[in-house]
Amino acid sequence: MELLPVLEDIESHVKGLFDSKNDERYLYHNLTHTQEVVKAAKQIADHYHLNEQDYFTVVAAAWFHDTGYLYGIVKGHEEKGAALAGAYLGEKGVDAAVTTQVQFCINATKLPQQPANHLEQIVCDADLFHLGTESYKEKSKLLRQEMELLSGEKHSGGEWRIGTIEFLRSHHYHTTYAQVLLNATKQDTIDRLEKKEKKQEAKKENKKPEKDTIEAAVPAKEGKQPKSDLPTRGIETMFRLTSTNHLELSAMADSKANIMISVNSIIISVLLGVMLRRLEDFPNLKIPTVIFLTVNVATIIFAILATRPKVTSGVFSREDIEKKRANLLFFGNFYKMKLEEYEWGMKEIMKDKEFLYTNMIRDIYYLGAVLGRKYRLLRISYNIFMYGVIIAVLAFAVAVVFFCGNKK
Repeated sequence: MELLPVLEDIESHVKGLFDSKNDERYLYHNLTHTQEVVKAAKQIADHYHLNEQDYFTVVAAAWFHDTGYLYGIVKGHEEKGAALAGAYLGEKGVDAAVTTQVQFCINATKLPQQPANHLEQIVCDADLFHLGTESYKEKSKLLRQEMELLSGEKHSGGEWRIGTIEFLRSHHYHTTYAQVLLNATKQDTIDRLEKKEKKQEAKKENKKPEKDTIEAAVPAKEGKQPKSDLPTRGIETMFRLTSTNHLELSAMADSKANIMISVNSIIISVLLGVMLRRLEDFPNLKIPTVIFLTVNVATIIFAILATRPKVTSGVFSREDIEKKRANLLFFGNFYKMKLEEYEWGMKEIMKDKEFLYTNMIRDIYYLGAVLGRKYRLLRISYNIFMYGVIIAVLAFAVAVVFFCGNKK
């Protein structure tokens, strides 16, 4: 069954539901929000090059995910939306397995989000895509007004701000694409709200607000006062942006390696499935075929090497912390440790601003070193493929001409 044409029917159906059951109190959970979630779902799905069935699943789930609100259901609206999707898709003759996956994706958006697979992760990230965009402030105001209209209770600015900070802190994006694209802006929003909250608290206590620095959050060493003349906010922004750029470049490298592996795997399948059966009839093609297969295998090997993870010890000692040799920001240095030991190490780092910055610098350095290795191996893979294909094609051309010459 062709699934993509059904999406147009779903769009018309959901828009019709919003038109016929419009409730002016839903200032946030309205058709505009649904359309924005659909747009975000398509954006993430396009990034991951989903097949037709998976693409249909996430987009259909995005259209239906908030339709439960139209029936006056706030708590548990996900189950109602999933039921509505199941009934409509059943009428359209959509396969039961696909329908079930759409329903799972809708139910996965229930807070706190706990998606069980990649498709559910995409829908969850699309639903809260706005948390990492510049439009979040406006969306938050609409949600606050909506909740006040529905409950009949007013929320003070301070209460709403504290609740918002807690929610943003607890939330995390599930797909790598959303993390790279949205985390920085979401963190800026958290920083802005926390800074405003500190100012409000300072006013209540008739104090000047504390400077928004790492020194204010980390206890000073005995006998030393925290320095306040460093552009700490700018340094933190530099670290965050640099780390984000490294992660984005790493994701790009993995994507390029995946392309090379996929393309060459297809070529190998074709050569083994077609050419090997014809070599008895065309023996002159044996050498070009071997050259082509060698190029493909070598290309795949270097592409795999570019993405193959390096396993580290996963352990640090107290001596490493005391001598400031450990980088606890990298999971490979602590994943085998007990939670209590890791907590101790992190608290020791937070007591020393210099050690904290050193860990950040080391983390960025080693990310860069890994990136350098990835792109070096990836370049070798691309060069082998590019020059190897040229040589193999020329070999095929020579073999065909020579073979034809013999026939004559």
